[in-house]
Amino acid sequence: MSDQAIIRIAREIRQIQQGHDLSLAVACDESDIRKIKALIVGPPNTPYEFGFFEFTIKFPEGEEWVCHSLWPCTYFLGDYPASPPKVTARTTNSGRCRFNPNIYAGGKVCLTWPGQKGEEWSSAQGLESVLISIQSLMSTNPYENEPGYENRDSALDRKAMANYIDKIKHETLRIAVIQPLEDALGIKTRNARAPSPTDDGKEADDSECPEEKVRETMESFDDLRKRRFLWYYESYIHTIEVESKKVKVNEQFKNMSFEGPSNEMAGSFKYPQLKERLGVIKDEIINETKRWAIEGLAAQQQEVRIADNLHLQYKQIVEDFKERKDFTVDLSLVDESPFVWLMTYFGRPMTNLGGGVFKIKIHLSTKFPDEQPRVFVETPIFHHRVSKDGVLCYFTDRPGELRYHIDAIVQTLEEESPPFDPRTTVNLEASTLFWGTPEDRKKYNRALRRSVENSTESQEM
Repeated sequence: MSDQAIIRIAREIRQIQQGHDLSLAVACDESDIRKIKALIVGPPNTPYEFGFFEFTIKFPEGEEWVCHSLWPCTYFLGDYPASPPKVTARTTNSGRCRFNPNIYAGGKVCLTWPGQKGEEWSSAQGLESVLISIQSLMSTNPYENEPGYENRDSALDRKAMANYIDKIKHETLRIAVIQPLEDALGIKTRNARAPSPTDDGKEADDSECPEEKVRETMESFDDLRKRRFLWYYESYIHTIEVESKKVKVNEQFKNMSFEGPSNEMAGSFKYPQLKERLGVIKDEIINETKRWAIEGLAAQQQEVRIADNLHLQYKQIVEDFKERKDFTVDLSLVDESPFVWLMTYFGRPMTNLGGGVFKIKIHLSTKFPDEQPRVFVETPIFHHRVSKDGVLCYFTDRPGELRYHIDAIVQTLEEESPPFDPRTTVNLEASTLFWGTPEDRKKYNRALRRSVENSTESQEM
């Protein structure tokens, strides 16, 4: 591969990693930058909503050709970006689930680059456009990706489309949310790998995926999945509550006309089981978060560098607050551990949070920053960015420095007119009111003010 191609790929990876798109994540094999792992979070308000879909992307190396003319030169035929990368879907339940007419059970992803005029690959495209093209397949009605869809408008066809959407929602939860998190957390639940009627009895395990395996040296998306799971837990449960009313337990999926043996989405609806498994995952992530404090204590006793680093960052942030005379935030360490920070936020006057006092716990891992903080607002608050369980949904451009996490937490709580982004709405009731009618917004503000008033009362008790 040419040096220019390598430089371009590195730049495109960095742009995505430093970008603000909450639905895309990438990591590369440090020994071979041509091999990339990508995660696409299913778009909201689609059957794929908040599922974690993983892909491998391999860039063409190109064929070296040396020109022996008066001025020797080297060309790379078929090199990137002249030729497109190869994309393989990995979230396929070990090659058993076809999630889309254009995303096959065997891992093939059809993006039509070699197709008709106007659909060919262009060197102006890049890694991000590839991911966005895949994401566009995860539409509100993925049935429309099937050739000839535009000519189908009968009641029978509409019923088939609805059936297809119903089973995608179920399998998104089962395969794209639950399975990878159970694997990451080491959870083995009863019937967690129950085979579908078309299976051969072999357990479905993505580690046995027939597609090309990704090197272990590549960064894992486990931490991203865990944090996002806490964000979207209420949405997952809401989906189950709505969808379970449409189908019977153990009702078989309907096959689509374009599905066939070994390239289909087969199985049955088991929403009660999915709800139970989601609860187990949530409990285990919370327990894992609590274990971070124990692991942190051991790291302190062994004088591991991360303990000193976090303690130093804490002292620097506290000193900075004193110099700035910023009385909005007070920080302390729980049990003198730099792995558990207690942040007391004092609402600024003349804002909806004015007069409020909120306790916020910041849990840190010994693997920080590879594992990002998990933040819980312990004082009850009615806020569209705080889940009913107190999980705070926030993000920062500088994930490796805790001062920027503190700033982001404050900004998230105080922002009064944020742009609508359903990927950050972790409290469904609050979000519905916040972005509803003017009367809804008044209800939201009243509920928020009540939680502000209650916060001061709880401090006095």
